[in-house]
Amino acid sequence: MRALAELFRLLLGSVATRGRLILLILLGVVPLAVGFLLGANSDEPTRAWAPFASNYGLTLLAGVGSLVVASATLGAPSEDGTLVYLWLRPIARWRLAVAAYGAALTVMIPLVTIALGVGAALARTPARTVSASISSGILAIAAYSAGFTWLGLRVKRPLAWGLGYILIWEGFVARAGHGAARLAVAAYTRTVLARASGVSLRLADQAAWASVAVPLAVAAVGLWLTARRLARADVA
Repeated sequence: MRALAELFRLLLGSVATRGRLILLILLGVVPLAVGFLLGANSDEPTRAWAPFASNYGLTLLAGVGSLVVASATLGAPSEDGTLVYLWLRPIARWRLAVAAYGAALTVMIPLVTIALGVGAALARTPARTVSASISSGILAIAAYSAGFTWLGLRVKRPLAWGLGYILIWEGFVARAGHGAARLAVAAYTRTVLARASGVSLRLADQAAWASVAVPLAVAAVGLWLTARRLARADVA
């Protein structure tokens, strides 16, 4: 456990750079401002907040934010050649994967929880909408961070591939049919928000059980793929 904790602190320090944190904080301020304005001016704050939380909060803040952070946890050391020093440590590869995933979650969860939770509260939405804004954001981070941790280790340009998935697949292709939507993380996280708020959202038509189970399953598979890649790849 001590070795795992050391790896976690090392990876957290490398990914939580000043530039990334400033960018994420700026992104996180937007829901607070929007929530305040809706609370002060909107007669139907829930109906206005839910689409914003879906499109901005779950897609840009949680999705793209997780991509920026998670893809760098192992991707950056892999590209600059320093991953070999972590890889050669006498520690199980799955522990390295867990440390990287944990570092991404540690950066993203507080940001999204505060931004969407406080934003929904400022918008004067019901408690169930505030809770759903937080829980859907956490589910999005859990799934995206695991997948993008693996992506950063697997491909040369993870940001381009990740943006392609979020903006093209989830933004356009998944809307073409129910089959394609099943391969979109956003379809499940938006369902959580839509069911709690009572507001109809695009792609939010999955079963209630799947809206929670699928993002958690994606997180587990992404973590397993990362550990498998670390065990099989030659990073020297």
